Amino acid sequence: MSDDVNPFESLQEQIDDAAAHLDVSDGLITRLKNPERILETNLTVELDDGSLDTLRAYRSEFNGDRGPYKGGIRYHPGVDRDEVKALSGWMVYKCATVGIPYGGGKGGISIDPSDYSEEELERITRAFAVELRPLIGEDKDIPAPDVNTGQREMNWIKDTYETLENTTEPGVITGKDIDSGGSEGRVEATGRSTVLAAREAFEYLGRDIADATVAVQGYGNAGWITAKLADEMGATVVSVSDSSGGIYDEDGIDPVAAKDHKRETGSVVGFHGATEEISNDDLLTLDVDLLVPAALENAIDADLAEDVSADVISEAANGPLTPDADDVLVDEDVLVVPDILANAGGVTVSYFEWVQNRQRFYWSEEKVNDELETIIVDAFDDLVEAYETHDLPNFRTAAYVVAIQRVVDAYDQAGTWP
Repeated sequence: MSDDVNPFESLQEQIDDAAAHLDVSDGLITRLKNPERILETNLTVELDDGSLDTLRAYRSEFNGDRGPYKGGIRYHPGVDRDEVKALSGWMVYKCATVGIPYGGGKGGISIDPSDYSEEELERITRAFAVELRPLIGEDKDIPAPDVNTGQREMNWIKDTYETLENTTEPGVITGKDIDSGGSEGRVEATGRSTVLAAREAFEYLGRDIADATVAVQGYGNAGWITAKLADEMGATVVSVSDSSGGIYDEDGIDPVAAKDHKRETGSVVGFHGATEEISNDDLLTLDVDLLVPAALENAIDADLAEDVSADVISEAANGPLTPDADDVLVDEDVLVVPDILANAGGVTVSYFEWVQNRQRFYWSEEKVNDELETIIVDAFDDLVEAYETHDLPNFRTAAYVVAIQRVVDAYDQAGTWP
């Protein structure tokens, strides 16, 4: 893993790589490589012991040419200005890749949530919601969960916004609890799209995912759902990991039992249903058919990529490969399904939730999953068409070619505002 690669610079390099295959002016590409605005704010909150703590928080609104800004809020010590810029940019092109009418945004607080009580986290979240209030709204900017946030935090933000605005507006945020206006299928959506995209990749290669061995790096929501759904498709999950380390068993690991162990102990390490403990780097270089990086960005750099032995990588995390790693994997004939397609299930079902909130009419889980599958399969087909038509080096460049063209078209159709 590389901590030295700036994720925002990675995003800009990915855009440049795709733009070389498009007829788009340099000035417009510059626009598409930089955020429209960024909120940076300090949150000062009272802790349980009466002391004050000040935390740095951000919200980046990258591009709104195709619709309201959309993107998650993460709580992590690594949150900084460049990270949220990169993540908000990836959201623009993720939404465009799957054809949903959103722009891209992202936010976060530089915090380790394990250091705070639930009551403190609620005060922190509501303080952030107050700062976000002028920016967000169901037609302006719609946050969602991300790393270390979930339904609980989204419910707090919704309540804070609605109370201050003296309104009922469930569409102001997505990823909510069902009883607060959330959608069926939202919790599993990111993992589901990761597996669906991987299934399509294996079919493209003339193979069956049911015959695949799978390793999953990162066992949060996206990672463990990916493992569970891959197992249900018949694949054999041989290794999973979290920040404490990984486990391996060539005969297969029960993904649900591993998740139960993590819930009880805080880590998958020590799980009795595996024969061996390994490091995260070891997991990333296992000889498996499908590798799923589902943790944070820059998990695989060029040096580590030299040792990757997987045939297919489906990116459940945002930006888990550096651009240099991409170049290495092209040379090694590793098929990478990029994050802006593979993990787009989260934002796609967030879009479904937003639509349901607007209509005050809610769908069954079966309908949500069917609609998600249609969108992911269609987006994969569009990616393949661009890849083959333009003779592109990899699927990532193909996804950006599709996405950038859609954003450019929206910008051109709107005209230039003086």
